[in-house]
Amino acid sequence: MDVFPGSVHSCETTNMTARQLQQNSWLRGLRAFVLVSALGSDSTLLAAEYKPEFKMSVVPNRETSWGQAAERFADAVRYRTQGRIRVKNYFNGQLFAGQQTTEFELLQQGVADFAINSTINWSLQVKQLNLFSLPFMFPSYGGLDAIQAGEPGKEIFNAIGQKGVVPIAWGENGFRELTNSKRSIRMPDDLRNLTIRVPPIPILAETFQALGAKPVSMNFDQALIAFQQGKVDGQENPIGLIIPYKLWAVHNYISLWRYAIDPLILGVSGKTWAMLSVEDRNIVQQVGTMMMELQKDEARDAPVKPAKLLQLLQDMYGMEVVRPNSVELDAFRRQTHSVYDKWAREIGMDLVGNAERILDRGR
Repeated sequence: MDVFPGSVHSCETTNMTARQLQQNSWLRGLRAFVLVSALGSDSTLLAAEYKPEFKMSVVPNRETSWGQAAERFADAVRYRTQGRIRVKNYFNGQLFAGQQTTEFELLQQGVADFAINSTINWSLQVKQLNLFSLPFMFPSYGGLDAIQAGEPGKEIFNAIGQKGVVPIAWGENGFRELTNSKRSIRMPDDLRNLTIRVPPIPILAETFQALGAKPVSMNFDQALIAFQQGKVDGQENPIGLIIPYKLWAVHNYISLWRYAIDPLILGVSGKTWAMLSVEDRNIVQQVGTMMMELQKDEARDAPVKPAKLLQLLQDMYGMEVVRPNSVELDAFRRQTHSVYDKWAREIGMDLVGNAERILDRGR
């Protein structure tokens, strides 16, 4: 990459005087010195040295909490850098053409500069992220926060960094719940032979197979059509996505079983990060941390608390809200135990064991 677009090429020097050549040679040397100094110190690169647009990839639409976080991030970064970094948000998976599990690779390649995405979608490239999809592991947000703030969270961020993506901050998509058009789901047998759309993530497919369901993987836009046509019976996602995607129109039942947790991560391409001055890296870090903390609050409590959202789904849209009790949840946990054990080995027993000890201390 030519960081200084105004550099003089040899073909342009044919008619130059010796003095002009000497002067341009000196200028090129000065520019090289300034570049090295900027990358290794607190100097700020001029706006002209950055590309005119930095691409942010976002899976869902702008109406979701992570869509709003992306908007705020772009606005604040542009303001704080005085226009040096102009982020354009690409919603609804525009950059990866609906193939959400390829987004991490786009960050590695520098095709996407920034992304807010679910740990589920990055778990194919970073196996440690499957920790959050271990079936029925996480009882509460408090346990999740303790893991993210502790050694497991640091290990996971280090693993992401080693893959060429710089993790900035955690966000929240919520516990993944189950909706369907056929019946109430309280026990594993209730899932038998139901066709359930899941993201193309092996651990999730294996969890539903262990429960007797028939998991199918497809893009979510395709799934919405399949729900309307009655070809797919249900899906699993956090509550916050039910209203924006009008799932209440095709599914009559929602089971609050918290079978997996779905954190978000704001990440930056390592290639983009290397391009930024130290000052601008600090700005991106500060803005990203603040915006994702706000996003977490909105996903969990604001602007509509989960209890009010469920009341809306029940009273306004006629969904039957099912809350399995502890005995029923234990039945789901026992039936997926083999999936848990297999994936604990894949993820890393030390990481999983450390996370389990943190959760045990919080119970």
